[in-house]
Amino acid sequence: MTGRYPIRQGLQVGVVWPSAQFGLPLEERTLSQALKKVGYRTIILGKWHLGEYKPEYLPLQRGFDYHYGHYLGAIDYYTHSRMGGLDWHRNGQPVREEGYTTNLLAAEAVKIITKHDPAQPLFLYVPFNAVHAPLQAPQQYIDRYKHIENKKRSIYAAMTTCMDDAIGRTLEALEKRGMAKDTLVFFASDNGGPNRNGANNDPLRDGKGSVYEGGIRVPAVARWPGHLKAGSVVNEPLHIVDLYPTLLKLAGASLKQRMPLDGLDAWPTIAQGSPSPHTEILHNVHPGLTRGAIRRGDWKLVIQREQAGTRIEGKKKKSAGLIELFDITKDPGETTNLADNYPVKVKELMERLKFYEKQALPPKNKAKSRRRGNFKAPKVWGERNQ
Repeated sequence: MTGRYPIRQGLQVGVVWPSAQFGLPLEERTLSQALKKVGYRTIILGKWHLGEYKPEYLPLQRGFDYHYGHYLGAIDYYTHSRMGGLDWHRNGQPVREEGYTTNLLAAEAVKIITKHDPAQPLFLYVPFNAVHAPLQAPQQYIDRYKHIENKKRSIYAAMTTCMDDAIGRTLEALEKRGMAKDTLVFFASDNGGPNRNGANNDPLRDGKGSVYEGGIRVPAVARWPGHLKAGSVVNEPLHIVDLYPTLLKLAGASLKQRMPLDGLDAWPTIAQGSPSPHTEILHNVHPGLTRGAIRRGDWKLVIQREQAGTRIEGKKKKSAGLIELFDITKDPGETTNLADNYPVKVKELMERLKFYEKQALPPKNKAKSRRRGNFKAPKVWGERNQ
């Protein structure tokens, strides 16, 4: 979030679970819908994870011309299933085939690029399910990391290398098709690595699921020959939602829409090294200020009511929790809590968190919703209400 508009999707405390009766609100305009309006061919290969319980929430109804992959997260890499239900599809139809999903997606990407007419602009979105759990990788990749004693980390490394090779094949296809010089390639992770599955985010603190830097600060890579200087580095703080307005402006698409924009145009920062367009970035805020983080300039405030520590201002003693303030530029590892030294800054950032918390919609994915109860997975995901 940029810190300018409400958290309006109600998804701030988790993901769309398999049993969920909701998805990305239909009134939201997607990147694919916006690009399609200006002539792009829009394709998604991989994980959707924005709702599948009704047909109108599926990729082909959200602006994509073509979809190959899965609707949920955490599917089996070989059986292509989740909770016993098949989750592998091509344009809304179930696909039963053998193969490791990372390699299947790469092969499909190569095929799409090879057959594409360069005269038409292409938006090819490839959200690999790698390196998400379950930890599975082809044996030839596992064999390359036998020297790593931690078995989880060994497999995690194998999965990463397999994905890296898949990306390499995709980039090679762009070169062979003569499209590389006219293509902006952008790669990023959606979160820091999960420590419990063998990831290591050092020197950043913590990992996936955390609002510390290890959970939210991820590297990104962009390539566009003739437009981006090779080897240049951008250290300015940006947010993944900035890609939406940035790519729309580059494509000549309109930024006018029913719902307010969350992101900001980051192209001057990416291409020219200009200062970040952000004055603050809301990382997250849970209802009742039970958890959250916000960055403003060099300062970052982290609150966690679940832990013992400094009492959160304005709350009763029984609701006390941990407040941490970091100079995130000097201390990206978040090792030194400066909350007691700068009470005015803490108060300022707490007021900003309260401001956003009041605007947020009630979460649709509360922790209790994870309990599936009598929910039974369908034989084929995406077909339970059709």
